[in-house]
Amino acid sequence: MKPPHQPGSDAGDEPLRRNRPRPAAAKPEQSAPPAAKKSAAKRNSRTAAPRPRKQPAAAGAARPARASAPRLDVRTAAALTVAAVLDGGSSLSSELPRQAARVAPRDRPLLAELAYGTLRFFPALDARLARLLDKPLAAGSANVRALLLLGLYQLEHLRVPDYAAVSSCVTAARARPDTAWAAGLINAVLRNSCRRAAELDAALASDPAAQQAHPAWLLERLQTDWPQAWPAIVAANNSHAPLTLRVNLTRGSRSEYLERLTAAGIAASAHPLVDSAVVLDNPCEVEALPGFAEGAVSVQDAAAQLAAVLLAAAPGERVLDACCAPGGKTGHLLEHTPGIELLAIDADAGRLGRVHENLARLGQSAEVRCADAGNPPAWWDGQPFQRILLDAPCSATGVIRRHPDIKALRTAADLDSLAQRQLALLDALWPLLARDGILIYATCSVMRSENEGTLNAFLATHADARAEPIRTEWGQPCGPGRQILPGEAGMDGFFYACLHKLP
Repeated sequence: MKPPHQPGSDAGDEPLRRNRPRPAAAKPEQSAPPAAKKSAAKRNSRTAAPRPRKQPAAAGAARPARASAPRLDVRTAAALTVAAVLDGGSSLSSELPRQAARVAPRDRPLLAELAYGTLRFFPALDARLARLLDKPLAAGSANVRALLLLGLYQLEHLRVPDYAAVSSCVTAARARPDTAWAAGLINAVLRNSCRRAAELDAALASDPAAQQAHPAWLLERLQTDWPQAWPAIVAANNSHAPLTLRVNLTRGSRSEYLERLTAAGIAASAHPLVDSAVVLDNPCEVEALPGFAEGAVSVQDAAAQLAAVLLAAAPGERVLDACCAPGGKTGHLLEHTPGIELLAIDADAGRLGRVHENLARLGQSAEVRCADAGNPPAWWDGQPFQRILLDAPCSATGVIRRHPDIKALRTAADLDSLAQRQLALLDALWPLLARDGILIYATCSVMRSENEGTLNAFLATHADARAEPIRTEWGQPCGPGRQILPGEAGMDGFFYACLHKLP
């Protein structure tokens, strides 16, 4: 479930990076459900800022380092983060830790809320900003644009008084030479947004992309692929993701770990569908989790935990984790079935460090190599695998709630290239699977072209492959596999298919 450069699908991992501008997209014609934004009446009733909600931390995720530069104002840091994504093509999960290191520790939850929230509602905020500007901003004004979007996010979605939302962004602009010239512009635009709130709401009511805070191309694809479920998918994408844990059942039962959480003052509950999953009532830092450092628990969405269960490897079997970084599923494979002979590969050498870190924390070991799953002759020893997990590069459209920058960085053109890459990986790995072996194909996408489309194309050219039905309580049938939609039982959006190589 990895985007093109193969980041992992586990919670908190970097989703993607963009190195090209986004093309314009046509507006969808289908009518939209109620907008994912506050009404004018609610907006006018705000009086106080909420306590910032911490974003779920990932296992092995980088922590903000001690800053050597002077501390930044939190809104300046948030604007720099947003600008790095929108203008520089960086991922939110890679840029946010860099900026978090430059703000006071007490401000880091607010920084995350501002950056995540602005990108979560970016399509709506950008449409609003376009109606407030007399002309487009000049080239080189990325940080100014980010401050304007940040201000609009506070006005539209946080219970921050209007005057505070405006003045905080003006102050942040004056603090930097590259934005000081725009302090007056920012003040005027944000104040104008307050005055014209009802007018702007009415003008944008006919813009589905603005109403649903999704780019038009993505909204159209969701409506086509999921004509009944798309409103629920959109709502889930615009929500906060829960912090879900994977209990290491080789170290103790889930009920025992829930007791440890209770003793630590952390409220949590057992996930209803996944035996190893625990869901926290409120996110917390991983350092606060009992036994985290010792490998008793990891951060992983419940849907991602199904991969090891479906693979159903047996002790002594040779298993390939074909696109393993950052190592969440790698560790779970070893926890779920001790005694397997596991080879974990990934084409991104820089991200294999995360795999080693995760395995070390869990006290597990495996053969880990930097290798391209699409080019087996470069690394395969000729010995077949009884089980293969292909956690394929994908659009990550099932994990937008965790990675809202996907709305800004992904394009419609990506879907075709991803489907081609997925099919090529299946073709390349199939000869490595032993007769009567099982290959689990997985993505964190909700796009049919990447899931049933890719699988149908593969099955049409491989007479020795059969898609086995997945009989379970979760998800819904989707071609040869099974689809979990975002938000189902609190889970991320995932697709799984079980391919059996005939004897």
